Amino acid sequence: MVNIAKENLCINKLVAEKKDIIFVEGDMIVPDSKPDILKQIGTSGIVCIYKKELQEGRVRIDGNINTYIMYLPDGASDTVRGLNTSLDFSEMIDVQNVAPDMQVILNHKIKSIECKVINGRKIGIKAAIEIYLKVFKNEEIDIVNDVQDASDVQMLKRNLSVNSLVGTGMTKIYAKDTLQIDNIDLLAEILNTNLNIIGKDIKVSYNKVLTKAEAEIKIIYLTEDNRVNHITYKIPTVGFIDIQNVNENNICDVNYEVKNIIIKPNNQEEHSIYVEIELEVNCNVYEEKQINLIQDLYSPTNELNLSRKQVLTITNKMKRKETKQIREKVTLNNIEDKSLIDVNITSQFMKEEKINSKVLYEGELELEFMFLSRDAKIQIENAKIPFDYVIDNIQNGELLNISNDIEIVNQDFIIKDLGEITVNVDLVIISDMYMTANMNLIDNIEEVGEREEQDYSLIIYIVKKDDSLWKIAKKFGSTVDDISRVNGIEESDVIYPGQKLFIPKLVKETTVSV
Repeated sequence: MVNIAKENLCINKLVAEKKDIIFVEGDMIVPDSKPDILKQIGTSGIVCIYKKELQEGRVRIDGNINTYIMYLPDGASDTVRGLNTSLDFSEMIDVQNVAPDMQVILNHKIKSIECKVINGRKIGIKAAIEIYLKVFKNEEIDIVNDVQDASDVQMLKRNLSVNSLVGTGMTKIYAKDTLQIDNIDLLAEILNTNLNIIGKDIKVSYNKVLTKAEAEIKIIYLTEDNRVNHITYKIPTVGFIDIQNVNENNICDVNYEVKNIIIKPNNQEEHSIYVEIELEVNCNVYEEKQINLIQDLYSPTNELNLSRKQVLTITNKMKRKETKQIREKVTLNNIEDKSLIDVNITSQFMKEEKINSKVLYEGELELEFMFLSRDAKIQIENAKIPFDYVIDNIQNGELLNISNDIEIVNQDFIIKDLGEITVNVDLVIISDMYMTANMNLIDNIEEVGEREEQDYSLIIYIVKKDDSLWKIAKKFGSTVDDISRVNGIEESDVIYPGQKLFIPKLVKETTVSV
């Protein structure tokens, strides 16, 4: 009977990750209260995911896009009008190896959204949404980390730092507020809306994770006297997630999803807009755990039967949060005597290159400028700004898995002569980095009898390619220490092919009764 000691490890195994594009299409009939469409000016959308369901081999996603369309009316005195509709979608995404008992984390962004005028009273909308899925499975495993009461058992150990899962949790946050507009403005309709979750932060207290962020809302609206105005407002969001045994030294992965949003004129109060946002916040908490992993073992005197299992886990998990300042100039045509009312900014990394202790990125800012002329006409202009970003001073950079979350926290635009615009944008880049480790674990040991006695006291062995002292000692029922001592080897495993080694036999101690 072999007495073994075990250690428990909880891993959050990454089962699958997948990027996909889903397309959402629909038609909209212009309400009777609004004039015919002559030309579409701009279209934006906010994606809400209100249901995720894991099935065997696939993930189902249900949601909608709140779409805002600005257009020029046909044969009317109005300069610009707006339409708002919701496009529902339900999508099945094939993902290998997933099952209902797993956890899915979802990120998404609108790649493009197009509006086509079919006739004066009907428009067609087509949106492309980029979906990025990560599917995890929680697994409790027992690791054999010691053999007790067996003095002759030889063990090959390796110290390994792994990120063990402390726990997971979720909360829903309902953020409601009333946005005040200028007192001289009588709100006619909402023309355009954008939503971003910025300023994400966490604080850990007793068995709780406090999540804090701001929902930044930008709204362009039309007044009763046909003026176009805009506001930017930040709504604070706070949530508590219950997770047992969490502490300040843990690493917390937090993900925000918009489940529903309502933006409408406030019928109870003039000069205001009512906003209600439902958020789902998911949190995975990890602790760094040092384990003394037994890679192999044997007994020179007894035959041992080892059962093993392969486990894929994560190690060296860390986060970086840095600010990237972009200070550039762009030149746009035909913007003289026009006022800038909004800039919609999207950012992405186009290329990643890993070199030793650095990870180099090539990124791009896409800027959609919205101008207003003196006769209240809307003009849209686009520009792109490339930028570089470097993560440095990291170990084994070429082996790291990295995902980045980019927040636009500050923006300022200064219009100069001849269409030149100075662009000042601050990006906060949160990088989640980790390595994967495939652990070959011993999960049980059985003694099956005495080892067959070898008829020698010393043997000469010629070292072969890929040999190690451990392999040789195990093969001949000797020990690494004895081989090293007999052959004068001071540094373990410093051997080379063709080398002659003297292999001493381990002599089993016996007790003689008198």
